[in-house]
Amino acid sequence: MSTPTENPYRLSLTETGPAARGTRPDEVVIALSPAFGGFFTRTIVDVPHAEVLRQLMAGIEEQGVTSRLVRVWDTADLAAIAHTGAKLSGSGICVGVLSRGTTMIHQKDLARLSNLELFPQSPLLDAEVFRGIGSNAAQYAKGESPQPVPTRNDQMARPRWQAKAALLHLKEFEQIRHGVRPVEVSVSGALSDAG
Repeated sequence: MSTPTENPYRLSLTETGPAARGTRPDEVVIALSPAFGGFFTRTIVDVPHAEVLRQLMAGIEEQGVTSRLVRVWDTADLAAIAHTGAKLSGSGICVGVLSRGTTMIHQKDLARLSNLELFPQSPLLDAEVFRGIGSNAAQYAKGESPQPVPTRNDQMARPRWQAKAALLHLKEFEQIRHGVRPVEVSVSGALSDAG
C-alpha cells in the first residue's frame, strides 16, 4: 500500500466575517474573485491558486508590508474587485485577482476603470510575475514608484486561450452572490514556504 503524499499546493480559504476598512498604512489587500480557491483551484495555465497567493504574499512581505485577504462576492469584474479591495485597504492599495489569473494593482483614489498596473494575459503569468506583482503593490503602499513588473508578451496568447478563458469567465460569474458584501478571508494550507 502506498503512502499518500502531501499536496504542496493545498489551499483552504475560510471566511472570518465582514471586511472592514483597514487602518494599517502598511497593508496591501489581496482581493479574490468569487471562484478563486473554491470552485476553481488553478489559473488558466494550471498555476495552483495556493502558489499564486504564496508568491503575492511573499512579494508583499519582502517589502516589509503586510497583506490581508478579502473575497469580493458580488462581481467577477476585475476592475470592480480590485477597486473594492483598494477602498478596504489601509494603504489604499490592492491586488485584485481572478480565478483564471488575470491580475490588477489598484489604488483607492483612482477611477474604477483606471489602475496602477494591469496583467491581462493570464496565460503568461507565472510564480515570478506574481511575486513581482506583490512586491510592486507593497512599494506603491509605501509611497514609492516602482518600475512596472516585466511580463512576457505573446500575440497568440489571446486566440490560443480565448475559448477556455470565456468558459472560465462564465463559470466565475455563476459563483457571484448578489448583495453579499466583501468578507475577510483567512488562508491555511501550504503557504509557509514561499521560497
